Amino acid sequence: MMELFSVSNVLFTVWGYEMSYIEFFGTIFSLWCVWLVAKNNILTWPVGMVGIVLFGFLFWQIQLYSDFIEQIYFFFMSIYGWWMWSSMKKTKQKTTQTKLKITLNSKQSNKIYVVVIVLGTIVMGYFVGHIDLYFPQIFPEQASFPYLDAFTTVMSFAATILMAKKKIECWYLWILVDVIGVGLYFEKDVVFVSFLYLIFLFIATKGYFIWRKELKNYEKNRIDNREIYASA
Repeated sequence: MMELFSVSNVLFTVWGYEMSYIEFFGTIFSLWCVWLVAKNNILTWPVGMVGIVLFGFLFWQIQLYSDFIEQIYFFFMSIYGWWMWSSMKKTKQKTTQTKLKITLNSKQSNKIYVVVIVLGTIVMGYFVGHIDLYFPQIFPEQASFPYLDAFTTVMSFAATILMAKKKIECWYLWILVDVIGVGLYFEKDVVFVSFLYLIFLFIATKGYFIWRKELKNYEKNRIDNREIYASA
């Protein structure tokens, strides 16, 4: 069974690069998950969980332990998201709901996020950097790039929270995570995953501009409405 999830189990070779089953299908399922969530399709959760499990095994084997821990977090968040989407029932009665608007984070809140990210990176980086000493049976080899890996993981946690609150600053974090991810995974010789993060980088950049446009339209409409009320 473990042989199936091994990075040494090669699916095909391209230009001398050995593509493992786990890297290939983990990337495919992750891309499929992103496509489904854009379509607002509930299948995004089970599909995403397959990609999460595959990437979890991948990151564990290449000693990116912070990314491994991150996959555990995403797995349980996916269960929660799947349950939330499944519990939504369509009703014939129309209800008035306040749509969550895209907004800017306050300067004070941004400072708190920066401090939390820095401290979280130091704590997680130190822990992951010594995790092979704490749990040698589970993590037999020393972590690779413990602090850089921890940095992207903690930023991903923060970006997820900001995205749930529809704060435009989430895209700054996702873009930085993706930029680092492209180089980090290329350095760890998982080129297909590096290419995946390059695609994520384009998606995050596009997402930022879409949100910024919507934010400007919302602010413009708010100003126009205020002027109408003032003249009435």
